[in-house]
Amino acid sequence: MNAYYHDAILYDEPKRAHAGLEAVSNEGVVRTLEGATKVYKSVGNIRLHLFIFQPVGHKKGDNRPAIVFFRPRQFEEHCKYFSSRGMVAATVEYRVMGRHGVTPFECIADAKSTIRWFRSHAEELGVDPNRIVASGGSAGGYLAASVGIIKRFDEEGEDLRVSSVPNALVLFNPLVDLSRFRDRFPRRWREASPAHNVTEGVPPTIIFHGTEDRTIPFKEVLHFAEVMKKFGNRCELVPFEGKGHGFFNYARDRQAYTETVRAADKFLASLGHLQGPPTIT
Repeated sequence: MNAYYHDAILYDEPKRAHAGLEAVSNEGVVRTLEGATKVYKSVGNIRLHLFIFQPVGHKKGDNRPAIVFFRPRQFEEHCKYFSSRGMVAATVEYRVMGRHGVTPFECIADAKSTIRWFRSHAEELGVDPNRIVASGGSAGGYLAASVGIIKRFDEEGEDLRVSSVPNALVLFNPLVDLSRFRDRFPRRWREASPAHNVTEGVPPTIIFHGTEDRTIPFKEVLHFAEVMKKFGNRCELVPFEGKGHGFFNYARDRQAYTETVRAADKFLASLGHLQGPPTIT
């Protein structure tokens, strides 16, 4: 089994955002609700948080687009940027096997709960419930893709009248094909594999992927993009020649971070989620 999938989705605990996350004040970004954290879901004694960034001047009752990143600290800089562009941005915790003894199916349920929570609290958050973007990288990208495609694994007891499907997907080297891991879940892998559940009506999607990614081979996302287009879905695959896994991270490659964020900005603007040209330099 691929070690990354084994660790990142099943065993590795997402790191809690550091204590100062909610106090960000950077070029028009201010902290939001008290402490900038919200519990979006409780399962037994497990409390799952999301960490919210709002634009300056934002208030309850506004109608802003939102972007939700799966994994907290990894996307802090992304949240700062998209908040400065007028979006409500958030990073999200979810359950993992190492700490909670769950499978990818419960991870998907948590991701669905996040989108549903945002829609249910749109008025309070000042968010447009029809302009919610799901995003993430690697395992987080898998979850973002899953909420846009997988129709199963809703959390029992939630109001299914509130959609858990986002309005757009921004994916960074995402895992989209679970066929390589059928030995781990021989009877159910297909149910949780985005590439094997694509239909018409998947939200518009953009994918950033390195051509030399040895963790999630480029050919897998290329095939996924072809399947998406076969069903009439908008899917833009942006290859980064010679780049490996995780190339887009702010702390790893500032140029790649800037290029991917700028392209994501333009993509979201094309959907009406953002206005004007990118401001990242």
